[in-house]
Amino acid sequence: MRSNKYAGPCGECGSAVAAAAGQLIGLPGSWRTICLGCSPTPPPRRDHDGWHRTPLASLDFETTGIDPQTDRVLSYALLDDRGHDFAGLIDPGVAIPEASAAVHGLTAEALAGAPGPVDAIAEIVAWIQDLIERGIGLVVFNAAYDLTMLRAEADRWGLAQPDWERLFVVDPFVIDWGIERGGLGPRRLSDVAAYYGVLLDNAHDAVADARAARDIAYEIGMRHPTVAAGSLESLMLRQVVWFAGRAEDWNHYARKVGRSLDDPAGWPLARRDASIILSA
Repeated sequence: MRSNKYAGPCGECGSAVAAAAGQLIGLPGSWRTICLGCSPTPPPRRDHDGWHRTPLASLDFETTGIDPQTDRVLSYALLDDRGHDFAGLIDPGVAIPEASAAVHGLTAEALAGAPGPVDAIAEIVAWIQDLIERGIGLVVFNAAYDLTMLRAEADRWGLAQPDWERLFVVDPFVIDWGIERGGLGPRRLSDVAAYYGVLLDNAHDAVADARAARDIAYEIGMRHPTVAAGSLESLMLRQVVWFAGRAEDWNHYARKVGRSLDDPAGWPLARRDASIILSA
C-alpha cells in the first residue's frame, strides 16, 4: 500500500497520522489516510473445499520494461505442480533500460552467455501446454502482463502458441481486487503478500515472485470460502468480470485526469489490437 504523503487524521479512528507514518486506502481520486493500527487484515483461514485444495503451478518473468507487446523476457521461473522448479536467464539481444535493471538487477553483463530467446521461450510454451493438457491451474500475478508478453515473444520468434483458451489461470492480482473492490488502494505483489502474511524475501526475483504469488493464491482460497468455491473453470469466468470491473473503475478516474485507459476485455491476455500498457 502507499504511505500517506501528508499528515492528517486517521479515517477510521480519528487519531493524528504524521506524513509517511500511515497508509492510503480507497479508490483512485478518493484516498483516505489510516494509521497503521487500523490497517486492514484478512479473514482467518477456514476448512472448506475449493480450487485451493488442488495442486497449482506458478510462473513469473522479469523483463526489459512494462509494455508486454514490445518488451522482452530476461528471466523466468516455472514452478511445477509436482514440486519441480525451473528457472533461467535469457539474453534478449536488445539493450536493457537502466530503469529496469535498477529494479531487478539484470544487466547485459549479468546475462552474458545466457541462452537466446528462441529455445527458452519454446521451453516455457511447452511447459504451459503440458499444464493445459493435464488441467492444472497456473498462478500468475497480473497475468495480463506476463501471458501477453509470452504470446508476443512466441509470435516474435515464430513459435506455436499454447492452447490459451484451455488454460486455467489463477491471478491473485485480479482476485484480490474482486474481493476488496479496490477499496484497499494500489496492491502490488509485495502489498498483497504482506497483507496475507506471505514471505517475499527477494522481490523482483522471478523464483521468489512466482512462489509468493502461488502462496497468496492458496491463502486467498483458504480465507475466502465464496472465492474458493467452484472449479477453476468457474474462477476463470469470475476473474474476467473482476478484471473488467477494475478497468472500468480505473478508466472512470483516468478520463477525469487525462491518463491512459485500460482495456476491460484484456484478461488473461491483452487483445492484440488494444494499445494498452499494463504495468508489471
